[in-house]
Formats: sequence, C-alpha cells, structure tokens
Amino acid sequence: MKRNPHAGRQRSGGLSLNVFTQDELHDIHLGTLEVLERTGVWIEDDEPLDIYADGGCSVDRSTHIVKIPPHIVEDAIRSAPAKVIHHGRDPKNDLVLEAGRVSFCNFDEGIMVIDPDSGEHRKPTLKDVADIARLVDALSDIDTYESAVGAADVPGETQCLHNTLAALQNTTKHCGSEAVSAYHARKLIEMGAVVAGSEEAFHERPMISMGVCPVSPLKLTRDCTEVIIETARHRLNDTILSMALSGASAPVTLGGTLVVHNAEVLAGLTLAQLTERGAPVIYGSSTAAMDLRFATAAVGSPELALISAGATQLARQYRLPSYIAGA
Repeated sequence: MKRNPHAGRQRSGGLSLNVFTQDELHDIHLGTLEVLERTGVWIEDDEPLDIYADGGCSVDRSTHIVKIPPHIVEDAIRSAPAKVIHHGRDPKNDLVLEAGRVSFCNFDEGIMVIDPDSGEHRKPTLKDVADIARLVDALSDIDTYESAVGAADVPGETQCLHNTLAALQNTTKHCGSEAVSAYHARKLIEMGAVVAGSEEAFHERPMISMGVCPVSPLKLTRDCTEVIIETARHRLNDTILSMALSGASAPVTLGGTLVVHNAEVLAGLTLAQLTERGAPVIYGSSTAAMDLRFATAAVGSPELALISAGATQLARQYRLPSYIAGA
C-alpha cells in the first residue's frame, strides 16, 4: 500500500501554496452555506428530492429547488471519511488518499488522440484505451488510472463499460470510471465483482471508483445524482468534481468562483451522506477561468493554479481527500 508524502507539513522539502488565510477560507465557507440555504441547488430527479426532503432540507417540487440548512451541510462534512483507499487490482498498488497527501494520476477524458505510429489526429479507439492503461501501469510516478480517452468505436450507450473493462485488463492500478447513470454504476460494480472473484471480495477491495460533475451554476442533473446515490449505497469512492467557469458560470472573482464551486461539491456530498452516512466522497475540482477574449476555458493559466490551490485548501479544511485538476 502506498502512502505518498504530505504537502505543506513542517518538514524540509515540503511545498505549500496557500492563497487564502484561515479567516478567508471561513468566509468562503460561510458564503457557501448562505448560497445553499437561501439560493439552493436545482435537482432534476425525484429520488434525490425525496432523499433531501427526508434529511430535513426544504424542497420545492414545482421548481426542483432544494435549500439545505447549514447544520445539515456541516454534519455531512463531518460524516464523510477523512481517509479513503483506492484499491488496485494488485494490492501493492493500493493508494491511501487523505487531506494533504499528494499523489498523481492521468486526467480524463480526451476526445482525440495523435496516433503514435502515423501521427494522425483522430478519434480514440478501444485499443487506445488499452494502450494508455498499460502505459499508466508502467509509470511508477502515476499512482492510479483515470479514463484517459473514450473509445469512439464502441456504442456510446455502453462506452464507459467498454472503457473500464479495457482498463481493468491492462493495469493493476486503481481505475477511475465514467458512469453516467445508476445502470452504468451497477454494471461496473458487477464487472468489479467478476474481476475480484465475488461481490463480497469487490466490496472489501473495490478497484473501481466513480466520479460526477455538477452542471454550473448550482445544478445536479439526473445522471449526476443517480451515480452519487448508487455509489453511496455501495460505499464506493466517488469524486464530486465542480467545473465552474470563473467569469462565465461563476463570478469572475476568485472568492466568488470558489463559493459556487464549493456549493456544488457540498450539495453532492450532502446527498451522498443523506443516502448512506459515512459514504466515501472525494472533493473534486476542474474549475478554471474563462478567457473573455476567445470565450474558451483558460486551462493552464495562472488563474487555474490559484483556483486549484484554493479548492485544495477547502478540501483540507474539511478533512476530505481531494482530486484537483492541473496542467
């Protein structure tokens, strides 16, 4: 089992980028609680509306707006585990995730590749998924595999199942998957049980995790909530990752962007905890800034670094493991 070094600890050789003071982080937290309580989040599906209502939230079924009281949000944060383990198919690749501990993975999900032999710029195939999984397996500094590309030569309705199968067959590291419905989540769990030998063995050492992205600003769509609920019921690691865009779907300021970002992640985390208290949740961010000249996401910009550092500070404040996009 791998326990990678912590960042920001009082040790020689550590590195820490803190863009907010503790008081400023507290202000962002309070702003987030106010947004969740007064503005609320839009929830598409009926089942999560029922779960929020049963958990003590205010639910307007005519508008699909859920308003979450601060004490429910803070209780959900406390109940989420501070440490989770990404199990590998090979136990030597098990990875401990907790606040402040640094590890690396490839990012997901590319829609085009450059053919390594011909140089052609083309859509990915299932063979590309397998090849990249083998590459990640061979790279010692890459700790887990994420769905690097989506195979375009398989049916779109089952693409995530094909992608995950190809990854499991070609890496012994933990595999992140892209379930987009409860059906996909259940099928991936069945797949994991076959690989592990039984459903009990899979739940003891799940080598698959899942991830969802709210729709900014402040929307949890059906595909998002279905996966959150299904993974919580099976106590699988689930990354809730906001992709709020500063200057577009979020305020242009750093603090304002992180309030929207934080509200989306905590709304999903609260749903997970109301579904199954203690369900493992990873605090995710792929939030970036809008390049207002070209109306594109400025990925790789200095603003992305600041947003990512701020999101990491929030995750650390909540004692949650985090998954933060970088360039």
